[in-house]
Amino acid sequence: MYTAHTDRYADMPYRRTGRSGLKLPALSLGLWHNFGPDRPVDTQRAILRRAFDLGVSHFDLANNYGPPPGAAESALGEALKADFGPYRDELVISTKAGYLMWPGPYGEWGSRKYLLSSLDQSLGRMGLDYVDIFYSHRPDPETPLEETMGALHSAVQQGKALYVGVSNYSPEQTREAARILGELGTPLLIHQPRYSMLDRRPEEQGLLDTLDELKVGSIAYSPLEQGLLTGRYLDGIPEGSRAASDSPFLSAETVTDDLVGNLRALDDIAKTRGQSLAQMALAWVLRGGRVTSALIGASSPQQLEDSVAATGNLDFSEDELTRIDEIVRQASKA
Repeated sequence: MYTAHTDRYADMPYRRTGRSGLKLPALSLGLWHNFGPDRPVDTQRAILRRAFDLGVSHFDLANNYGPPPGAAESALGEALKADFGPYRDELVISTKAGYLMWPGPYGEWGSRKYLLSSLDQSLGRMGLDYVDIFYSHRPDPETPLEETMGALHSAVQQGKALYVGVSNYSPEQTREAARILGELGTPLLIHQPRYSMLDRRPEEQGLLDTLDELKVGSIAYSPLEQGLLTGRYLDGIPEGSRAASDSPFLSAETVTDDLVGNLRALDDIAKTRGQSLAQMALAWVLRGGRVTSALIGASSPQQLEDSVAATGNLDFSEDELTRIDEIVRQASKA
């Protein structure tokens, strides 16, 4: 029987999400990869237990996470039943709907029928009565935003979600979503954008400014840029890596000699900070407090521990930030 560490809240920083009463750990565990039937169950459960022991009390999912779709939610459901029953009220569990889950016109996007049906399926897979956060995973170009946001509002009204969020929405779409939800009486809690040292679109397109203005929280996914901002690619493309596979998220053509040189330059800065490249990349996303939380993945408890250690140094000097920006500009031109 698993018993959580008594000092699990001692070291992890917690940040208020927008103007809500909800605080999230600076690092949250994403179950996008590594949670499915192709991974050992014991390893999956060990990662979840170690995360909670380290204060990572937020587990983030989506209906299509696996593979196959739904597998991550099923895996979490088994772990919740086996290990986390006494701790449910200490956990923040989120899921999303928006991408393809089943055939036909109601199996993806943002209709009321799809979102609420998907949420019911997600709750069934996880064995839960409610999730803490339910997201619209992507905007639907053909469904009125009023319908999509109305479905999120209904999830809260039905007691199946405590808060709602959006992911992959533009600043303009986010502003309109917040307006609609505000009129319905269910505030927009959080936005989940892709954001990293190598992907600055939330800054460049004004999303972070919009969230600041709306007092909406943010949680960054892919802060390690699909593994590029780890030590794996400092000597090129290793066997067994994502870039060496047929992954749709990172191709071998992306990992050029120029990019590897820029990654090494970033790694040199990380070393002067007493951090690994991955730890510095996570700290960079969290710098200054604008981002509420950063999502990390883990294939082992040890990898998780290495990521969590990033919270020990979240401050940057102006010189460090300037040098990082110069290197990233060079990388973007490569």
